[in-house]
Amino acid sequence: MVFPMFRMNPSEMKRMLKRMGISADIEEIEDAERVLIERKGESDIVVENPVITVMKMKGETMLYIYGEVREIKKELKPSQQLQIPEEDVQLVASEAGVSLEEARKALEATNGDIAQAIMLLQSKK
Repeated sequence: MVFPMFRMNPSEMKRMLKRMGISADIEEIEDAERVLIERKGESDIVVENPVITVMKMKGETMLYIYGEVREIKKELKPSQQLQIPEEDVQLVASEAGVSLEEARKALEATNGDIAQAIMLLQSKK
């Protein structure tokens, strides 16, 4: 079911659903400041000044949310940062003929891919 993209108060929505033969308990959450949708990727979605309508039908709860939507980049926690084994750093440094620091930077730039890091360093020579 697709609802119109304009604001519909809960009583109007309830009447519309009733005409369609759908029984639902509908209410609006009025004191929300923002809604955060946490995603697995590198960014989350934030809805500022949201208008939230809660509909409960047949044992399910649906949230109808709209407002000012924006995407925000996640800040990686230290535990989420790329962990590069020292052996990989030493291998890249010896194969590419560079310092350990340069090898580490190349591994970080290639998300830990040893072959790509070596090729990157060799292409800079």
